[in-house]
Amino acid sequence: SCKVFFAKDPLKIVRAQGQYMFDEKGEKYLDCINNVAHVGHSHPYVIKAATKQMELLNTNSRFLHDNLVQYAQHLTATLPEKLSVCYFVNSGSEANDLALRLARQYRGHQDVITLE
Repeated sequence: SCKVFFAKDPLKIVRAQGQYMFDEKGEKYLDCINNVAHVGHSHPYVIKAATKQMELLNTNSRFLHDNLVQYAQHLTATLPEKLSVCYFVNSGSEANDLALRLARQYRGHQDVITLE
């Protein structure tokens, strides 16, 4: 049930820089599908920040840490008052699950409509 995006002629991507990915032959492709579009691949600032954090602690948000609180405060300071609560999750699946549970709690309904 799992399909490769390019079943006829699959791409073998070996590196990426900025908004581009490169295959094993050096061919350049504009990356329009990965989750890095907002900062690009191999962004020096992101690499530096990630390295600094991994030197200190490399875990997800299940444990308390001052950085989580500081990030939440920094983020909510840019948002309207109504958006003053942050929920940190580990994946898109967890985010969807939490959103569904919050909506059910708030509305008091169990029914869901989804699109495939």
